[in-house]
Amino acid sequence: MASPLLANVYLHYVYDLWFQQWRKRHATGDMIVVRYADDTIVGFQHRRDAERFLSDLKDRLAQFALSLHPEKTRLIEFGAFAAERRKKRGEGKPATFDFLGFTHYCGTRKDGAGFQLGRRTQRKRMRAKLKEITETLRRVRHRPIDEQGQWLGTVIGGYFAYFAVPTNTHMLSAFRAHIPPQRVFGLLGHAGELRPVVADIGHLVRDDQMVLGVRRRDCPAMARASHP
Repeated sequence: MASPLLANVYLHYVYDLWFQQWRKRHATGDMIVVRYADDTIVGFQHRRDAERFLSDLKDRLAQFALSLHPEKTRLIEFGAFAAERRKKRGEGKPATFDFLGFTHYCGTRKDGAGFQLGRRTQRKRMRAKLKEITETLRRVRHRPIDEQGQWLGTVIGGYFAYFAVPTNTHMLSAFRAHIPPQRVFGLLGHAGELRPVVADIGHLVRDDQMVLGVRRRDCPAMARASHP
């Protein structure tokens, strides 16, 4: 745990304090910065500020033998007026960007009246979590069904708690749909093994090899936004 902590302290002096000074000295419009560990997003009102900041940031990091990741560093047009301006220029939709597990995109409100920041789970993150769940269930297939169900409920609950933002419910539903008991718990049995099914049954799966029960309370069925 020492390495991430020290890196965060280091970047506070290399980046955070420098950013505040740069904004006071050079910015001609509004700016906003969000940093988590070594990932950062910086927003600018004016493109010329963004271009100068990027150039100066590269010079700043070079002083400490650091550099920006070439494949993850981009200048993009984004925000409330990006889609309208690009449409007038005959250009396509605004680009998206990934940050902290979400793909951010320019959206509109449900009533169509105004801009809304859209966020959806990064697809590679969802695929990785589904793969992790499947592999874990293979490893613990000898454990009691109730124990596996409780573990699965905890994992799904934690996943929902992080990704349950207003514009992401469709991706949560897709995540949940990819791990129904028919798929996940079909990995758990062995030939000739029959397990008793308790009274509190949410789903029942039967084939030539097994009978498996999954309780509803162990596996959230609905995707709802739980925070902004």
